[in-house]
Order: sequence, then C-alpha cells, then structure tokens
Amino acid sequence: MNATNLTSRVAAGVEIVPLLDAIGPMGAALRRPPGELFPGGSSDLWNQAETGEPGAFGPDGEWVLHFYCYLLRVPGGPNILVDTGLGPLDSPAASWAPVPGDLVDALGRAGVAPAEIDSVVITHLHSDHASGAVAGGEPVFPNARHLLQADEVAWLERTREPVLTAILEPLRSAGLADTITGDLRLAPQVMLLRTPGHTPGHQSIMVGDDELLVTGDILHHPVQLADPSITYLYDEDSEAARATRTALLERVRARGGTLATPHLPSPFNV
Repeated sequence: MNATNLTSRVAAGVEIVPLLDAIGPMGAALRRPPGELFPGGSSDLWNQAETGEPGAFGPDGEWVLHFYCYLLRVPGGPNILVDTGLGPLDSPAASWAPVPGDLVDALGRAGVAPAEIDSVVITHLHSDHASGAVAGGEPVFPNARHLLQADEVAWLERTREPVLTAILEPLRSAGLADTITGDLRLAPQVMLLRTPGHTPGHQSIMVGDDELLVTGDILHHPVQLADPSITYLYDEDSEAARATRTALLERVRARGGTLATPHLPSPFNV
C-alpha cells in the first residue's frame, strides 16, 4: 500500500483508521545498515523483506521509518487513539525524528477533533509514540484518559528521559494520566494487552477474536515479519521482546488476522 493512499480496516465491527504522522528521512542516528539495528538473518531473508516492503529501504539500504498512529472507532462506543506520534517542533522527538507530526490534521481528515477522543493508549513512552499528547505545555486531547502501564511509568521515572517532564507530568497535572497494571478491556471488542520487552510496560491493542492487533513496537521492520526471532538493537529486553513478538504474531496469524504496525510503510500487514 502506498503511504499516501490510506484506507481503514474493519475488525469485529470496529473501524481502524491509520493516521500517518510522518515519514523520514531520519537523522544520522538511524542511517546505518539495517543489519546493525536488526542483527541476524540471511541475505535471502533481507531480500525477502525488501521485496515485500521496498519503502522501508532507502537508496543506500538504510532504514526508512514511517510513523503511524491509529484511530479506533467503536460503534456506539468510544473513540480510541493508539499513540500520539512525534508532536510539535519542540517536542522530545525533535532531536532525531522528522517533526512536526501531522497527527491532529490526520485526525481532522478522518472527521474527528482532538476533544472527541475518549481514550489514548500510549503503547510506550518513547518520544515518537508519546510526544504528540502535549503541545505548548497543554494536553492535546483534553477529554481523554491516557492509559499507561505502571511499570512503564516507573521505568520512565528511573531513566528521567525528556518525555517525563514534557509529556507525562503535564498529563498528570491535568488529571488525564491513568496508570494501569496488566490487561484492560476498553470496549466489548477491544482489549488492551500488556506486551513487555521493547520497554518494560509496552502495551498493544487486540480487536475482536485475534482479528487485528495494533502492535506498537513489538516489531519495527519488515525483516521481523519474515522472521520474528530477529531482535532490535534498542529493545530494553531483547529476549522478552522476542518472546512477545513471536507469540503474538503466531496467535494472530493462526486466525488469519491483521497486524496494524506503526513503523512499516504499509499500515496493515499479515
């Protein structure tokens, strides 16, 4: 799928709308051969990944990142936003990613205003997934519960990353940050799943009976679709991430389900 020609999917009656926040080029930190970031795999595997998703590879073979958030429209229920993207020019992501993000405008094109979002699921507190939650020191989604795992919040407080003061603290001050532990049902067809590994409190969203998984960063690159055992250099716990990724991909694929992935050129994959 061309990233400029996005269409939504429906699973268990829920419409899942991909919202393209940004596409690279990336800064120097990610301009390296993909094999350094994703060690392992044969040349045939890398060729398979490039054939399947050529848009993930630049002219010199470097990794080209796409940044998707997802809107879930539940019939008769809440509007759920999964991740908030890169945020404004001065966001915590500005040091390495193509800011500003386009999330609010992308939502507008989908017919939804920020005030109409009922719940925001931040899959994890990395700057490219959380920075769009706050702009100018104020929450962007003023009526939304912002759902975070307790161990994710504790990890951020230990690491003292800029997302703590720029994003989490303003959400807390506004009374919009909800800390949870474990899985949580958000609607009859929508389950939040704790999926640790990439970060300690990473979480994903399952729609229906394993019909569609909004993955977050349990996977990053097409090579991990081809071989889920391949790890990523920046996983906090690579073995836990590998186990989470392998189990969830097997679970969804066994049911013929779909993956909604934040960093691949195509927002929906199998």
